Amino acid sequence: MALGAWGRAQGGPVGALTLTALAEGIQADQGQTPGRSSLGPQPEHGLEPEVEAEGAAAIPTAGSEACSLPGRQEPAPEGPYQDPQSPWEEGALADLAVYTAACLEEAGFAGTQATALTLSSALEARGKRLEDQVYALVRGLRTQVPSLAEGRPRRAALRVLSALALDHAREVVCALLPSSLPPDRCSYPQPTAELWRSLSRNQHVNGQVLVQLLWALKDEARPELEALAATRALGEMLAVSGCVGATRGFYPQLLLVLVTQLHRLARRGHSPDTPKVRAPWRRGSPHSHASCAVEALKALLTGDGGRMVVTCMEQAGGWRRLVGVHSHLEGVLLLARAMVAYADHHLRGLFGSLLPRLRSPDDTQRLTAMAFFTGLLQSRPTARLLREEVLLERLRAWQGDPEPTVRWLGLLGLGHLALNRGKVRHVSKLLPALLGALGEGDGRLVDAALGALRRLLLRPRAPVRLLSAELGPRLPRLLDDARDSVRASAAGLLGTLVRRGQGGLPVGLRGPLRKLVLQSLIPLLLRLQDPSRDAAESSEWTLARCDQALRWGLLEDVVTVAHYDSPEALSRICRCLVQQCPSHIPSFLSQTQGYLRSPQDPLRRAAAVLLGFLVHHTSPGRVSQDLLDSLFQELGQLQSDPEPAVVAAAHVSAQQVALLARAQARPRRLRQLRPGLWHHTRPLPVYANSPFQPRSFIGRWGCLGPG
Repeated sequence: MALGAWGRAQGGPVGALTLTALAEGIQADQGQTPGRSSLGPQPEHGLEPEVEAEGAAAIPTAGSEACSLPGRQEPAPEGPYQDPQSPWEEGALADLAVYTAACLEEAGFAGTQATALTLSSALEARGKRLEDQVYALVRGLRTQVPSLAEGRPRRAALRVLSALALDHAREVVCALLPSSLPPDRCSYPQPTAELWRSLSRNQHVNGQVLVQLLWALKDEARPELEALAATRALGEMLAVSGCVGATRGFYPQLLLVLVTQLHRLARRGHSPDTPKVRAPWRRGSPHSHASCAVEALKALLTGDGGRMVVTCMEQAGGWRRLVGVHSHLEGVLLLARAMVAYADHHLRGLFGSLLPRLRSPDDTQRLTAMAFFTGLLQSRPTARLLREEVLLERLRAWQGDPEPTVRWLGLLGLGHLALNRGKVRHVSKLLPALLGALGEGDGRLVDAALGALRRLLLRPRAPVRLLSAELGPRLPRLLDDARDSVRASAAGLLGTLVRRGQGGLPVGLRGPLRKLVLQSLIPLLLRLQDPSRDAAESSEWTLARCDQALRWGLLEDVVTVAHYDSPEALSRICRCLVQQCPSHIPSFLSQTQGYLRSPQDPLRRAAAVLLGFLVHHTSPGRVSQDLLDSLFQELGQLQSDPEPAVVAAAHVSAQQVALLARAQARPRRLRQLRPGLWHHTRPLPVYANSPFQPRSFIGRWGCLGPG
């Protein structure tokens, strides 16, 4: 191979040196007479330098080529070494590396090791620390690699870089990081990317380089741009097939560092002190810091066989949540759940790495670790790594934290433990914290507590009677909560409670559970028209469970009312309520009256219609005159409602209240002689078609409704 093939220009590089020339330069710098050296003829397919300097040592290679080293050199002068200005500083060192690699091309990895020793001997002879020379050498290599031809020349240069990284990984990483981030930050520098990938392919050095990058990311005092450079370098290395195997032993730490970095970036981007500058690289760009961290995390998971984890995160929107300041912890929970399902071989190591982070003074690190810790409790083998008492003590301690997010994560953890049959032996340890959280003002905490209670009911021998008594004064209030998710979760919890309480009772519901169901029937019926689809569907499912448990046979009517405007089906439901629960009629009417003041138009109309049918099917004497007067007054106020459909429904229902009041004014003796007469003389209320039909089968399955 001709020497000119390694050059950068027609006339050769500035520092096109051989080892002999370098030795002469060293001797000249030290005030000695340079020895004579000459380059022999260079064949077309080989490079065999002949060194004539006296005392030169030859290093044989596997390819029967020789590379000469200066044999005897004078010691460096005492005192601090003064480096004269040399025109071949970085370029000369890079040329030297490439030239030496050519000499040892056929020697394999042993040859590159010899190359590193050759370079070390030459560099140390100059009287400087080798670390300083590694910086210059790596920068020179980065400059020359793009000009080298593809194939053996470029591979030889990259092997030199790997040989240097074998003993000087920290210096090589520090030298490459500044060039990993161009000034415009809009595109990744290709020469540097190639150098990182070459280090990744070398199994002898990739682990050391990855460790250095890990330490660079863990350094919180490091400027953001340097952390970005390390993240990009990490992504380039992990994208190479087989490199993730080098992370054995520190895989959990690397994964947690990347996830914590995303949390820190999200908070930093949301901070009021952050300048509101929308450069192309900051948001939406594939080269932003958050995007680079996400890509590195994907490469880490994919390279270890966790492709399904990446897919699950994409389908659930987990990557988008990870980069959001308010949704980051939700993304961490999704990631933990996906790893429990598809990457359980790392859970033990992750769990052990999380424990010291749970007490970290840094909020981002501590909260991220708490979210991961909570998510991993879904794995029964992982949860068994700690004793039940230790886990419960830790999670209950989180309930006393002033930060609502910490309390939320603790409730989620208690919910995961509730599903673990072999972990929690005493349910009484969970209930106080879960029931107390139902009164929290943060909707996330209430949702988490409701979800944990629902999981608790899925356990064998669940405390149905105890929960029925405890939820009696709490659950009906949550069915009318202003937050959509809370209403849906509360209705779902009631349905699960009814389904579990129904088992083993051949005669229907009894005791506190029956009382709770009767208190909740009116809210559930009205919530069938809830603008929130989740709340409406949850109410429908729970009403079906209640109908099955009470053995009323109204399932078809419940489904019809839920999806269509069917006054006939609603009338049959109200007649059943009045006939089956006559003592609860005043309570039913009072509950319905409260919804007449709802800020939502569909609920006000639904309440007016339900009230009309309940009054129509109520026999005289079942309702006090005071309650009838109150109902008539409320319906009269709706005559000025801005929604015409509400006004029309209120007018029809007010007529039913007036008819019932007139029937009750009849002498009691006459009502007792012919009790059914006064009921049949009251006409059935007729309501106009409802303009509010948020749910129907038409929009879901493309089929038409009845009629």
